[in-house]
Amino acid sequence: MPRTRKPSPSKIALGAIDWSGLPSEIQTYRRGDVIFAQGDLAGAVLYLETGNAKLSVVSKAGKEAVVALLEPGTFFGEGCLAGQPRRMATASTVSSCRVRSVERAAMTHHLVASPAFGQTFLKHMLTRNIRVEEDLVDLLFNSSEKRLARMLLLLARYGEPDAEHRVLPKLSQEVLAEMVGTTRSRVNFFLNKFRRLGFIEYNGTMKVHASLLTVVLHD
Repeated sequence: MPRTRKPSPSKIALGAIDWSGLPSEIQTYRRGDVIFAQGDLAGAVLYLETGNAKLSVVSKAGKEAVVALLEPGTFFGEGCLAGQPRRMATASTVSSCRVRSVERAAMTHHLVASPAFGQTFLKHMLTRNIRVEEDLVDLLFNSSEKRLARMLLLLARYGEPDAEHRVLPKLSQEVLAEMVGTTRSRVNFFLNKFRRLGFIEYNGTMKVHASLLTVVLHD
């Protein structure tokens, strides 16, 4: 089995974004609100300014899977720029959120008119593609225990200076199970194991220690 590479943070370090000259609207959402639903018309690109949200997909059989957890500094809903007529997933909030919305036509024009903004957006897209590839490899080749460990490290932004002291977004074990592709009972088992080994602190809220990386790197 190939050795898993060091996880990269899901948040993109894009720095401050200059929104001047780009018409946009800002909305606030409470925890559990739906930002857009699977099947809605796709007419705008969104940017998560504060809070956490998730993207989930429901199959025709009614099975739901969480495909991404969004953190502040993340663009989403960008499929409309490529001609996607309807949303392929549901975006809902995990905590209270502040979201900026830019209409497709305005976004398309600004990407050309502002090269600096276009480069920032391009960096986001490339980073997103890399993350999707890493997630696919993780799903195909790693055990559910390793996938959970990797997901927790990503949520803790492993490698950043404050990662050891960061409290993770409050996520239910059901959501973690959907993100990892396993059952809630298995997530509960592994979380208790990680806590016993001192890899995490878990008592309602969760802190992840760098030592959890040993689970990901162990063959």
